[in-house]
Amino acid sequence: MHVAVRGRVQGVGFRWFVRERARELKLAGWVRNLADGSVEVFARGEGAALERLRRLLEAGPPGAHVTAIEDCRDAAAGEALEPFGILR
Repeated sequence: MHVAVRGRVQGVGFRWFVRERARELKLAGWVRNLADGSVEVFARGEGAALERLRRLLEAGPPGAHVTAIEDCRDAAAGEALEPFGILR
């Protein structure tokens, strides 16, 4: 899964939230802030775990307001980190 999460997703602990949930789900990958105010998430693992993470992204942590989750089909994601990490 490689997505951009849009809305109020920076400055609310969103990257930390994603990292912790992804690790609980035993996923590899990373999360990072983008210059346009969105958050990019790249995750690899079992299908059910990826679906669960996507549902968690829709809600986000307290204080977040997700308006859209867009697939990043054109971008090269690079390598998945294990354990799941935060890129700066």
